[in-house]
Amino acid sequence: MDMLEDIEMLSGFGTPPTRLLLEGCFVFKPDVKKRKISVPIEDYFNNEELDSEDSKLRFETYDLLWQRMKSETEQLQEELNKNLFENLVDFLQKSHSEFQKNSRHWGSQMKFREIPTAALILGVNVTDHDVVLRSLTETLQNNVTPYVVSLQAKDCPDVKHFLQKFTSQLMDCCVDRNSKEVKSDKVLKKTNYSMDSLCSWYSAVTQKAGQKVTVKKRTAADQWPSPPVVLILKSMESFATKVLQDFLTISSQHLHEFPLILIFGIATSPVVIHRLLPHSVSSLLCIELFQSLSCKEHLTVILDKLLLTTQFPFKLSKKALQVLTNIFLYHDFSIQNFIKGIKLSLLEHFYSQPLSVLCCDLSEAKKRVNVFSVSQCENIRRLPSFRRYVENQPLEKQVALLTNETFLKEKTQSLLEDLHVYHINYFLVLRCLHNFTSSLPKYPLGRQIRELYCACLEKKIWDSEEYSSALQLLRMLAKDELVSILHRCIEVLNSSTEKQLGNTTQKIKDFLTQFQNLDADSREDEDACGSQPKGLQKTDLYHLQKSLLEMKELRRTTKKPTKFEMLRENVMNFIDNLVRVYLLPPESQPLHEVVYFSAANTLREHLNAAPRIALHTALNNPYYYLKNEALKSEEGCIPNTAPDICIAYKLHLECSRLINLVDWAEAFATVVTAAEKMDANSTVSEEMSEVIHARFIRAVSELELLGFIKPTKQKTDHVARLTWGGC
Repeated sequence: MDMLEDIEMLSGFGTPPTRLLLEGCFVFKPDVKKRKISVPIEDYFNNEELDSEDSKLRFETYDLLWQRMKSETEQLQEELNKNLFENLVDFLQKSHSEFQKNSRHWGSQMKFREIPTAALILGVNVTDHDVVLRSLTETLQNNVTPYVVSLQAKDCPDVKHFLQKFTSQLMDCCVDRNSKEVKSDKVLKKTNYSMDSLCSWYSAVTQKAGQKVTVKKRTAADQWPSPPVVLILKSMESFATKVLQDFLTISSQHLHEFPLILIFGIATSPVVIHRLLPHSVSSLLCIELFQSLSCKEHLTVILDKLLLTTQFPFKLSKKALQVLTNIFLYHDFSIQNFIKGIKLSLLEHFYSQPLSVLCCDLSEAKKRVNVFSVSQCENIRRLPSFRRYVENQPLEKQVALLTNETFLKEKTQSLLEDLHVYHINYFLVLRCLHNFTSSLPKYPLGRQIRELYCACLEKKIWDSEEYSSALQLLRMLAKDELVSILHRCIEVLNSSTEKQLGNTTQKIKDFLTQFQNLDADSREDEDACGSQPKGLQKTDLYHLQKSLLEMKELRRTTKKPTKFEMLRENVMNFIDNLVRVYLLPPESQPLHEVVYFSAANTLREHLNAAPRIALHTALNNPYYYLKNEALKSEEGCIPNTAPDICIAYKLHLECSRLINLVDWAEAFATVVTAAEKMDANSTVSEEMSEVIHARFIRAVSELELLGFIKPTKQKTDHVARLTWGGC
């Protein structure tokens, strides 16, 4: 009988209600993981406007291409910072060499209690400093010492917090993380923050039982019994002067037992050290300057490796490239933001262009063309560049290209190959032309190769006045300068793995040979042509001036060019011919839309923010962002269903510079009550009036927070507008 009752109780049948409530109430948490629906990333790549069936393939192509470009940029940054990091490592090792021998002095050139300090000039591109310092920290931990700490000014408002952050990060840098003794030292973090306690901790960690701390990579120092402690101060200009002074003074007193080395990250100039620190404190530092690579030079290298190459098929149009470079030059000087802009361009290109599936290696693109569907073939026919190409073909080919899918695919493969060859020749000739024009006076075609590249992208460069001016200057080059430029052009042509441009390299070598074989009598011939004819010498001043004018005219009409001048003219004509043949704008090439991104407005909207316009659009037309059909209204009308702040904003646009709060509140209440569908003749209850008043106060406060209005002392019941016009 008891077993039957137990079964009934477990099954829920025959159980008294009170007993069921007391014994059978349980809570089961829902399994969130099972309910979670994972959506593939490529599904977000579907563009409803394109109606393309290869969105997944486009996303995979984008991801693969971006990973290659990202890997290339990371490798470039490592190579560019390599020399700087090597110099810093040498400085740290030399600074610590004497302390390694248990000496109280830090080297023959350092006085007692002087802290070795590296002043690292990183430039004004502050957003890139974290990347450089992160790489520097990893390099120091691998080659010098495991004790590397980075501090920011926002975490160090006073000396107490400075030492707290310094201590906590330093104790996390222990190599033997599994050691219980090291972990027990972390109790110090909660009890005491002082240099005495840090010195005791450092001595206990590095000298117990003769233990040696080994860095990850063996260096000249091999294993140090007392590795230095490196402190990196990010953006030194942001630190409070009092905090730095106190910390440096305290650290110098304990330098013989706590081997501290400082690295100052400086964005402006090393003069900031003496501006922040008085002489009594700066004299405690043994400073050595280190200069990082200029951000403009860094930009040139990035452009050279990512865009001015055939390694990556993706390219930027002139306007898109100008948007990115203008943001770089006039806003932040940030290489990281520039690379993010390239990533955004790449993403937008693959998202908005259905034929971007062909923006890959040439061999892979040919394979993909073979399996194109009918709709994808129609996308090719819709391209403006392809339509222009078809119009220039004979009638039979036009019909075949527009009706025969097989012939279209074969021609597309041929055009893609021509586009690839075009880019190879284009970049080789571009570099050669840059070698000629980069050293001209006043730089008519720009000093940087990106300036010349933008000029060539825009139009036919030989039709510009700048090109004509550059060509005139090139026709006055001296022999040594011309020979040096030709040697650099040969290096450019030989650096290409794909041999193109026909016999251009051999032609330049022939020019160099002719320059070497010039007769030494060319100067004598020039002097002979310039000699004064007999019978023109007169004694009086009038006849002398007349004779000089006659001589000048005679030399202009009868002078013969020297062999060097003739050879120089041949070289300039040869270069001019290369430019006219190979530096055609990309728009002249069929299927250029496949690899070129030209939506500069999209980049500008995403990267060059206009917060005032966005705020005005959101407050004046909330439907633009909320997409609620109830918020649609005619221009100039105030929708009664709009948010309170939108109603208050549109009402304040109708006022003058000073706004009467009473009139504003009445107008707000009128619109709001219309939203509540109240009868105009009915009276508003007191409770409802208070609610509307509170909503109005909140809306006005939000407008004040956004900076549209402010209180004024001219009239107590008025506020002043801070904007004018429509936005």
